Amino acid sequence: MSAPTVPDRDCDRCPRLVTYREDHRAAEPDWHNAPVPSFGDLNARLLIVGLAPGLRGANRTGRPFTGDFAGDLLYATLAEFGFARGAYDAHVADGLSLHDCRITNAVRCVPPQNQPKGAEIAACRQYLTAEIAAMSRLRAVLALGLVAHGAVLRVLGLRAGACRFAHGAVHLLDDGRQLFDSYHCSRLNTNTGRLTPAMFADVFAGIRSTLDD
Repeated sequence: MSAPTVPDRDCDRCPRLVTYREDHRAAEPDWHNAPVPSFGDLNARLLIVGLAPGLRGANRTGRPFTGDFAGDLLYATLAEFGFARGAYDAHVADGLSLHDCRITNAVRCVPPQNQPKGAEIAACRQYLTAEIAAMSRLRAVLALGLVAHGAVLRVLGLRAGACRFAHGAVHLLDDGRQLFDSYHCSRLNTNTGRLTPAMFADVFAGIRSTLDD
């Protein structure tokens, strides 16, 4: 199986993100400050697609959802449902591993205010396309938020109206795979009560049931 195409460390496809990245390389030279690679095995049956690296999370540590609140909730939930092993300690050397699960982002570089523009999402689409194509055993995709949901639909050649985003929604795709939707596990969503740990767990319970069926 060939590895998916990944952005070069100095990828220059998105000028706004390049400027932001260079500013943080100068201010924080010990941070990752580069496109963040996916985490997990290509043979996994579950792919989780997030929005983009967090400034002080994955952009700092170099691993998706590592080093910020979103990772605290995500990795605890993955462990609860058997998709993660080891102790999550918010850094890449913590020994955490994923089981039958892979994590990536719709946009690989950190955007200002966590808000990528449409052109930036489109510029990164080739990497998500390659990611999905390389996962020959893929059965379930979890989109964390509307942007990730839309990115997955475009990769699969589906219209937004065919699979509308809603927390807890499950879409059966023509090829038999399933697309699950969840609100993003961000601190903002959990602090406002839009997403609770129980709501998040319910989504993973559905995924677990699907893969165990």
